Amino acid sequence: MKHLLASTCLVAGLLAMTGAARAECGDVTIASMNWQSAEVLAALDKFILTEGYGCNAEVIVGDTVPTITSMIEKGEPDLAPEGWVDLLPDVVNRGIEEGKLIGAATALSDGAVQGWWVPKYIVDANPEIKTIEDALKHPELFPDPEDKAKGSVHNGPQGWGGTVVTGQLYKAYGGEGANFTLVDTGSAAGLDGSIAKAYERKEGWVGYYWAPTALLGKYEMVKLEHGVPYDAAEWKRCNTVADCADPKKNDWPKDKVQTLVTKTFSERAGADVMGYLNKRSWSNDTVNKLMAWMTDNQASGDDGAKHFLEENEALWKDWVSPDAAEKIKAAL
Repeated sequence: MKHLLASTCLVAGLLAMTGAARAECGDVTIASMNWQSAEVLAALDKFILTEGYGCNAEVIVGDTVPTITSMIEKGEPDLAPEGWVDLLPDVVNRGIEEGKLIGAATALSDGAVQGWWVPKYIVDANPEIKTIEDALKHPELFPDPEDKAKGSVHNGPQGWGGTVVTGQLYKAYGGEGANFTLVDTGSAAGLDGSIAKAYERKEGWVGYYWAPTALLGKYEMVKLEHGVPYDAAEWKRCNTVADCADPKKNDWPKDKVQTLVTKTFSERAGADVMGYLNKRSWSNDTVNKLMAWMTDNQASGDDGAKHFLEENEALWKDWVSPDAAEKIKAAL
């Protein structure tokens, strides 16, 4: 009987410890934005917080502006893994200054990158091509689909901010005078298709794209340098204004993509959970390859998160405590 009571007390004690761990972190709502990289990061955080740290994590649908605004004004959701803070810097800064938001890890260690890209095999064969100006010296390497005597710069669809900037940089770098045309690809699918077609035929291609994306995980591309420093005033005055007649050469700024946490959650989550959220950061190359795998396998965010954890232990184990790492490995 004494042995039975001792065993019962031991089990009860262990259950109480587990309950305490869950109670410390408690319920946590994680915003999953409506694009692939944010979806898989939200799923990854849910898995690690649930399995590694005993949280009761739930993923909810969100989008950048309403999610961050709600975090400041209502204190929910608790966590935005992929917060594009440069889309509303004043709002984010106000939330941090008022003590309602905490900035955790930089989610994308490289930042979100936009610009003009060329296939890697073009650079391998022509190592002198490093900048936009270098590429514009060689219209023969990037033939226009409609007129092989000219080169072409492929642009995104109308309505995209990147499309406006590409059109302005085409003017600033003298694309027309360099015997290049600016090609309207018509849609996101048209832009992707133009890259895929060129890559599969090993033909030249130059134009607008961004990272992280699944396409760049499948087709290895090189971003061209702009050859000048970033000028914020010129960027605002003309590079981002479609009808501005005199755009100047300019660098394309990277967008800061940061994990945001409500102050209330940071206080109740505990040092271990916040330690993870302050460390968890991955590169565009890592995300590109993961999204390419997800696209090829028609995988969900949950599937992508598990695939990442299974294939990249050396990376993620440094984000978590040794105890959490063992629990995560056991849950896979």
